[in-house]
Amino acid sequence: MAASFKPLFLAAALAVSAAAVAGPFDKMFGGDGGSEIDLGSLLKSAKDAFGEVQPEQERTIGREAAAVLLGAVPLVKDEALQRYVNRVGRWVALQTERPDIDWRFGLLDSMDVNAFAAPGGYVFVTKGLLLRMGSEAELAGVLAHECSHVVKKHHLQAVQKGARLDLAVGIAGSRMGGEDRAKLDKIAGGFKELYARGLDKKDEYEADRMGLVVATRAGYDPYGLPATLQTLGAMNPKDGSLAFLFKTHPAPGQRLDLIDAAFAPLDAYAGQPSVKDRFLREVAAAQKRGALEGPGFTLNAAVSPAAARHLHHHD
Repeated sequence: MAASFKPLFLAAALAVSAAAVAGPFDKMFGGDGGSEIDLGSLLKSAKDAFGEVQPEQERTIGREAAAVLLGAVPLVKDEALQRYVNRVGRWVALQTERPDIDWRFGLLDSMDVNAFAAPGGYVFVTKGLLLRMGSEAELAGVLAHECSHVVKKHHLQAVQKGARLDLAVGIAGSRMGGEDRAKLDKIAGGFKELYARGLDKKDEYEADRMGLVVATRAGYDPYGLPATLQTLGAMNPKDGSLAFLFKTHPAPGQRLDLIDAAFAPLDAYAGQPSVKDRFLREVAAAQKRGALEGPGFTLNAAVSPAAARHLHHHD
């Protein structure tokens, strides 16, 4: 599962001019910041006018979308923990139908419970969600779900279908002219709106089913993602950390009901490892470094019961 990792890899990759706005996800994507963007009036559909978006264009578009997310919440400043999430994510991504993408994974410094993907191989999970997991299989299941969104190009299709947005932009770099930059700024606005409303439920359900298979291919217990959904379903629905997740995703119970139908072929793999000890060691080490603390937040009050026991044992 070895994978190369460069410090601040995402920060360097996202050195673009998207506006950085501090604040939680609901304020960033769901606030009353001016008039709503009318995506339908922007440009012609790239699929109709130019054919499929090319990989290099997809990467450029994804960088803009990822910049929107990082404008809302920064990465956790812990290289070792980011490296761990990257190793798990890249191993999982190798099991997808698009292993050749330059996949990049990041842990966001937010106690909101959520995960995100952007075109071109960008995948993010919040520390609030990480702290409610109890094993590496759960982390792999969530990352596999997000990778499936990228593989199926759900975000690109959502913007093209609902907005008639021209995604055939110029390539980032010294060759980008002012017109292309303006076009990318509009695309960033389009993804801000998309993240605010979420993908179609059918896309989420498809990513759940695909994620199960991908995580199983990676050698993990296929029950990782369902275990995380069960944890979220058992939380108080009025918990503020769940507000944005529930606004943009189907309810955990609904997702679990549909996942059940996909489990029969995977039952034979239920004995695959959950890799709990390694995951809990990484969380415990990050906790000792102070990477998972936050104002007014007690780590063990939010972490899963299994992780809490491990952390207490190693204090």
